[in-house]
Amino acid sequence: MAQQISDLRGTREERSLGDLFGDLSRETSNLIRQEMTLAKVEMTRKAAQMGKDAGILAAGGALLYAGLLALIAAAIIGLAQAWAWWLSALVVGVIVVGVGGVMVLVGLKAMRQAGLVPTQTLQTLKEDAQWAKNQIR
Repeated sequence: MAQQISDLRGTREERSLGDLFGDLSRETSNLIRQEMTLAKVEMTRKAAQMGKDAGILAAGGALLYAGLLALIAAAIIGLAQAWAWWLSALVVGVIVVGVGGVMVLVGLKAMRQAGLVPTQTLQTLKEDAQWAKNQIR
């Protein structure tokens, strides 16, 4: 029986404080590398999506612009039957500027809401900080 207890004590690994801090340092380095990888992946995905959305927005904007110019010309010609040409152009121009301003504001608001902040990475960094605090205790 005494031999078995002695054997158990001999197989149990005693780790020094230096070993524990070394492990903590390696694990923390690993964790930081993983977080950096996550941030890169998340930012790449968001940037790719924003680029795709911007391309669609630009193509749609070009088509809308061409159609809008045709409609503006038609509106000015139509109003010129009742008013002077310059007054028709002025009225249509003011309306177009107002609608365009609203569209720009809506687009800017949507882009601000999308944001480029890597929210998932920030959340895991907070969790990692808590984990590290718990490991030190």
